[in-house]
Amino acid sequence: MTNRILVVEDNDLNRKLFCDVLQASGFSVEPVSDGNLAIEAARAFDPNLVVMDIQLADVSGLDLIATLKHDADLASVPVLAVTAYAGKGDEERIRDSGAEGYLSKPVSIGPFMAAVRGLIAAGAAAAA
Repeated sequence: MTNRILVVEDNDLNRKLFCDVLQASGFSVEPVSDGNLAIEAARAFDPNLVVMDIQLADVSGLDLIATLKHDADLASVPVLAVTAYAGKGDEERIRDSGAEGYLSKPVSIGPFMAAVRGLIAAGAAAAA
């Protein structure tokens, strides 16, 4: 079965890059540009992983992660936070909100795919 990844990113170029790389690696991808639609999209798509931008135009990615982690159906889905926030304490704050993974922008493809594969494997092991 193909792993499903929800990509929540309001920057068109970043969203396209993430989706293209993930699809080329064999994943099924659902792009979301509006953070307000992310939770609804996650419920409909039933992802194995959520790639979440933290600096969304209309809602905080941290709030979205917290909402995902408090939803009974979505709480076990791992979240990879991808953000330009790379200051002291930012990773800890993002992980405290519930994100299992963290990458700072600009993102290189190798570390991005390694994080994606690691989080999907960890999620599958936890579900088993």
